Amino acid sequence: MEKGKIIFEKDYVKGNIDKRLFGSFIEHMGRAVYTGIYEPEHPDSDEQGFRKDVLELVKELQLPIVRYPGGNFVSGYHWTDGIGRKEHRPSRLELAWKTIETNEIGIDEFADWSKKVGTSIMAVVNLGTGTPKEAAEMVEYCNHPSGTYWSNMRVANGHKEPHNIRTWCLGNEMDGDWQICHLTADEYGRKAHEAAKMMKMADNTIELVASGSSSPMLDTYPEWDRKVLEHLYNDVDYISLHRYYYQEENMTIGDFLLSYLDLNKFIKDVITTADYVKTLKRSNKTMYLSLDEWNVWDMSKQWEIEEWKPASPRIEDKYSLLDALVLGGLICTMINHANRLKMGCLAQLVNVIAPILTEKGGKAIRQTIFYPFMHGSLNAKGKALNLRTDLPKIQSKRYGEADAVTVAATYDEEKENIVLFALNCSQNDDIRIDVDFRGFGNVKVISHTVLDGNDLNAKNTFENPNTVVPREMKMVNFDTSDGIVIPKMSWNLVIFKNII
Repeated sequence: MEKGKIIFEKDYVKGNIDKRLFGSFIEHMGRAVYTGIYEPEHPDSDEQGFRKDVLELVKELQLPIVRYPGGNFVSGYHWTDGIGRKEHRPSRLELAWKTIETNEIGIDEFADWSKKVGTSIMAVVNLGTGTPKEAAEMVEYCNHPSGTYWSNMRVANGHKEPHNIRTWCLGNEMDGDWQICHLTADEYGRKAHEAAKMMKMADNTIELVASGSSSPMLDTYPEWDRKVLEHLYNDVDYISLHRYYYQEENMTIGDFLLSYLDLNKFIKDVITTADYVKTLKRSNKTMYLSLDEWNVWDMSKQWEIEEWKPASPRIEDKYSLLDALVLGGLICTMINHANRLKMGCLAQLVNVIAPILTEKGGKAIRQTIFYPFMHGSLNAKGKALNLRTDLPKIQSKRYGEADAVTVAATYDEEKENIVLFALNCSQNDDIRIDVDFRGFGNVKVISHTVLDGNDLNAKNTFENPNTVVPREMKMVNFDTSDGIVIPKMSWNLVIFKNII
C-alpha cells in the first residue's frame, strides 16, 4: 500500500467558505420544471402542483441558493409572461430549446417553491431581448414592499410580502454566439452597466453577477472577462464562469478523473484577469467569482427531441460511478478556491444533467452524482484549510504528473469539525494517509464515508435506484495514529472532531 501525509494546521487557512458555494440551478429547459419540480397531475403533488417526492430529495441537499430561470432560456424570456392568473398567461415559442413555454411557473411560484425547500434565489435577468428597464422592473416587483405599480401587482397576485431576492445575474453566457441577441463584450458591458445602475436604483441592497466566460475554449476568452470588467468593475460583486466536463473521445479514465486540474487553471486565470482590472482601475475592491454552471455533461451525445412540444426531454444524462468520482474532484477544487470562489450552482437540479431524475407520473431517484454533491453541500462549512501534503504521484497523458489523491479540508469552529474531502485517482492502489493535526490538539475520527465500486459504469436506475450508494468504513479505532486509508478509485468524506 502506498503512503502519503497531510498536515492540518488551524492557522493555515485559504479563506472563509461562503454558504452559497454549493447551490444549484433550475432552467426552463427540458423537464427541469415541468414533470421535474412541478407536475400537478402527479399522485404525490402538493396543493400548488409541486412534486413532494422531489421536494424531499432537494431538502436532503440543503441547497443554499438556486439560480433561476436560466440559462439560455432567459435571453428570450420576458418575466411578465409568468405572473398573474395562469389561464391568462401566454404560451410562446421558446427559441433557445425549441419547445413551447406554457408559463405555468413564473417567479412567484418559484419563490414559493424555494421557501418550501429552504433555499434562496439567484435570479437572472434577460439582457438578450430584454432591456435594463425590464430588469429594474423585475427587481421592483420582487423586492419593493408595496405602493408602486409593480409591487402592488405582486401583492394583487397573492404575494403580500416581498420575495427579497438579494442576488441577481446580469444575463447569461452573453459571450456565446448561440445566445439569443448575443453581444460583443463592449456591447454587453455597456448594456449591463445601465441595467446594474437601474436595478440598484430600484433596490440598493442587491448584489450583482456579471456574465463572464461560458468556456475557456472560446476565441474571446479571456479578453471577454477583461473588457466586461472594465465596464462593470464598480457595478458588480461577482463575475461568473461556466464549465462542464465529460470523457472525450480517446480520453483515458485517468485524464477524466483529473478534470479538476483544468477547473483549477480556469479559476486561477479568471482571478488573474479580474485582478488585472482591479489594478487598472486602481481599486481597493476585490472581485469574487461565481461558478454558476458546472457539472459532468456528456456533450458527445446527440439528443433527439420533439420540437415545439412542452417539456420535451433534453440532455437527461444517466450518471455512472466514474462521473460521480470526477464530480468529487471538482468539489475539492471549489473548496480550495474558497477565498475567491464564493458561489456555485450545479447545473442542473432535476432531470436536465441533474442529481435527481424523475419519471413522469412515477418515481424520483438519486443519481450517482447526488452523493458527492450532498457531501459538499452539507459538510463544507467554516474555513477552507491550506493543507500541507506529501502524496504519491500518478502520470497522466493530458496533465503530466499529478497527485494520486486530490484533497480539500474545512474547519467548522462552531461544531469543532474538521472535514477531509478526498478523491483517489489511482486505478491500482489504496493509499494510506498519515494525518498530522498540529495546532488542533486532540483529534478523533468520527466517520469515513466512501463512494466506490468494482464497476465504474454502474448507474442508478428506476428499477435499481441503490446500485451506487456510499458506504461507511468500519472504524477499528477512533485514533488518528494509524492514518486514513483511501481506497483506489474512490471518493471519500472523512469527519474528524477536535476534542479540546
